[in-house]
Amino acid sequence: MFFLRHAGALKFPTLRCPAEYRISVELCHRVTGARHSSVAAGIAPPLNGVRVLDLTRVLAGPTCTLLLADLGANVIKVEEVTKGDDTRSWTPPSAPMPKDAPREASHLPPESAYFLAVNRNKRSITVDFKCPEGLEILRKLVKSSDVLVENFVSGKLASMGLGWEDCQKVNPRLVYASITGYGQTGPYSQAPGYDVVIEAEAGLMHITGEPDRAPSKVGVAVTDIMTGLYAHGAIMAGLRSVSQTGRGVWIDCNLFETQLAGLANIASNYLIGGNEASRHGTAHPSIVPYQVFPCKDGFLMIGAGNNKQFKILTTIILERPELADDIRFSTNAARVANREELIGIISAALKQRDRNYWIEQLTGLGIPFGPINNISQTFAHPQVIARESTVEIDHPRAGKVRMVAPPVTYNGKRMPVRRPPPWLSQHTTEVLQELGYSIDAITRLRATKVV
Repeated sequence: MFFLRHAGALKFPTLRCPAEYRISVELCHRVTGARHSSVAAGIAPPLNGVRVLDLTRVLAGPTCTLLLADLGANVIKVEEVTKGDDTRSWTPPSAPMPKDAPREASHLPPESAYFLAVNRNKRSITVDFKCPEGLEILRKLVKSSDVLVENFVSGKLASMGLGWEDCQKVNPRLVYASITGYGQTGPYSQAPGYDVVIEAEAGLMHITGEPDRAPSKVGVAVTDIMTGLYAHGAIMAGLRSVSQTGRGVWIDCNLFETQLAGLANIASNYLIGGNEASRHGTAHPSIVPYQVFPCKDGFLMIGAGNNKQFKILTTIILERPELADDIRFSTNAARVANREELIGIISAALKQRDRNYWIEQLTGLGIPFGPINNISQTFAHPQVIARESTVEIDHPRAGKVRMVAPPVTYNGKRMPVRRPPPWLSQHTTEVLQELGYSIDAITRLRATKVV
């Protein structure tokens, strides 16, 4: 069961079948004018012509370069010669192999779903930069690139002659972005960065989970993703700086400080008010009621964030108008002070009916709410369908691959998916030829496993 809501007076029915869903989506299009084909043309990819040398793997770095690639950058992903990005082996799940997959890649394992998620619009080459010839290839790529993104432990590339100072000598206009666990300086600068460890060490895990249970990690590697977003923004600023000054920039972006920034008001509560945080499950520490509630057959997230919304909830939904005037609950401060008693009253009422019933009752009243959807329900959500929030691409080794579309639109249009995620070393010959290597030279480099 899914539903549509509108900020105004429209109240959409609960949707129980595909036909009802199609009708509601058409109504949504008529109300909002949201059909993509009717809006103005988008913008040209703003990073067209920008070359990005991608020396990253796993998630934070590849998320950053994915965002740059989606904006039109020519991203060259350099991978280890035999196995590539670690996530290529993180299976199952993996995409099925079609019968007509390219023969030159038949020795490779299936394409992992994890790798496919964050590597579209990139080209893959494999280079062993532990050997002199491999390092020379990297230096040529540095010289011809606008941006380099790496996520090695601090100092590792410098020890190989590919650090910031080395690359700046080769290319003074280079934007060099280093993504690490803890930053380039400080006592933890040599420590590797793992999302789940940073979630624990930088406070996020302490505030995640139920108050009477052990701390919990977030369901996805959110610190990695946030770091990729911060690095992407910093690179855009770096490119702007280069256009103004002609001088390159070294960006130091790390998981630890990103997670500190991601603590938001929790950090501010401590730094300004001295308030230590605790776990509240799905509840809000400063607003009541604002949490997940059990229904007879499922769960609803309900957030009555002000007195008006609380009065609607108690009068129309709970049919207990006296609660809004009760001194224990009449203000948010009072509701926070009497949290347990109020949550017990609301929970007892909602447990009497199915989730669908409460969704129908809440729709259109102006109270923020939503069902707890699983992933299948999420991607079948009417809003996902109406906004075409997923995209299907043709992958030469994996066939039809469905993935989340770029989430931002420009004049109503999304940036295009120009390339499917590459198979390992798919573009090595192509990129080396662009650097001036002959076919004979490339054949020799392959034979000696430099590439």
